[in-house]
Amino acid sequence: MERVTEPPAPNPLLEVRDLTLRFGGVTALDGVGFAVRHGELFAVIGPNGAGKTSIFNCLNGVYRPQQGTITLDGRSLVGRAPADIAAMGVARTFQNLGLFGHLTLVENLMLGRHHLMRTGFFAGMFWWGRAKREEITHRAAVEEIIELLELEPYRRMPAGLLPYGVAKRAELGRALAMEPRLLLLDEPVAGMNLEETEDTARYLLEVRRELGLAMILVEHDMSLVMDLADRVLALDFGVAIATGEPSEIQHDPQVIEAYLGGAA
Repeated sequence: MERVTEPPAPNPLLEVRDLTLRFGGVTALDGVGFAVRHGELFAVIGPNGAGKTSIFNCLNGVYRPQQGTITLDGRSLVGRAPADIAAMGVARTFQNLGLFGHLTLVENLMLGRHHLMRTGFFAGMFWWGRAKREEITHRAAVEEIIELLELEPYRRMPAGLLPYGVAKRAELGRALAMEPRLLLLDEPVAGMNLEETEDTARYLLEVRRELGLAMILVEHDMSLVMDLADRVLALDFGVAIATGEPSEIQHDPQVIEAYLGGAA
């Protein structure tokens, strides 16, 4: 398997170099490197077990790699707690829904604003002064996200009662409520039907157009990846085997071999 290394990008938002992650004798990531530019939609693809989610877990501080560097605008992310990385502007959605089922959609989105709130315990408990002003400000920000993602009919509904496609959209909304600079999308259309997938693609394009966010997309739906991504990184057994524009990746012999399990 031939390993590829992406040349340095000028002034990237995110830069990953020589990322290596091991669990005992198993190497999940082996010298992976890539860069994400400001406003870019960068996709990571690969068969099951290729290391896609491991990259996300390193980026948001869940895993600490044994080797390599991860920098966001020149600031290292390695060794920082997930909460600190979130405060630096990295937000994430998950493969499995992580909403609080007994809370309404609005309340779930408000949780995404938590790290931006500065009110103390007693002011928040009595909801006066700064606490009241701050809640009004953050609720206004949440309402903008609800409008952007067309979630108005569900705003007062408990998250546990939301249709699956709407719940996935709500999870995207909670990540956007964090006001990230880099958004990590972990299989955002997993389990969706064709109509829900097309809707999600439309919302992602709208989010990108309105907010100008850089995004990293991990997804098995290749048609979605090829339609949305500016560039694609292909992994196989924790090794980067190709990086390039979608049209280049589609015809790369190593990528074809990794997905089809035989020589291209």
